[in-house]
Amino acid sequence: MTLDSLRSKFVFITEPFVNIFDGLHISANTVSMTSLVFAALAGLAYFFSAGNAAILAAALLLVLLNGLFDGLDGAIARKNGTTSKYGDFLDHVIDRYADVFMICGIFLGGYLRSDLGAMVIVGVMLASYLGTQAQAVGVGRVYGGIMGRADRMILIIVATCLQLVYPAEIGAYGIQFTILGWALLVIGILSHVTAFQRIWYTRKQLLSGENGKK
Repeated sequence: MTLDSLRSKFVFITEPFVNIFDGLHISANTVSMTSLVFAALAGLAYFFSAGNAAILAAALLLVLLNGLFDGLDGAIARKNGTTSKYGDFLDHVIDRYADVFMICGIFLGGYLRSDLGAMVIVGVMLASYLGTQAQAVGVGRVYGGIMGRADRMILIIVATCLQLVYPAEIGAYGIQFTILGWALLVIGILSHVTAFQRIWYTRKQLLSGENGKK
């Protein structure tokens, strides 16, 4: 399901921005750090947005800017020939901090119970960690699974838009959350599923490699 594999399909959107930043000699790492600033501000906006549509709309704009800048850094580095292992490392570190800022901002802002919010952020962090840990043991970086970062971003964006239109709580099985809260809960559950998918895939690759050496 992950939408990360579809990033190349949206080059027509990012290419003009890549050309602008490259022409201004703005480095890919600077763009990465700017995306983190947008994520931190988005988290703060979500935290203070309960009952305030204007602040929630600001959070939505900041998430969109984070997503845009996150998609530009790698393209800029490739365009000007400055790709590096450090840049790749920095990008992943910033993505994890961005996830923490935005997801914690949402559930600490009252859209989801804190205990369930903790489950969500643990699932997101584990899924992301396992994707890179697979690379550390020689399998290669794993982006597969039902809930990648692009999927999380799309769900948060869509849920925020719907939250602006319909801010009331929705109940199911005796539980009531707003649309944004339900979206976060789905992200948490599917992130844990993704973690197990990546564990299974890595196990399969490692065992097949070991059996091939016998």
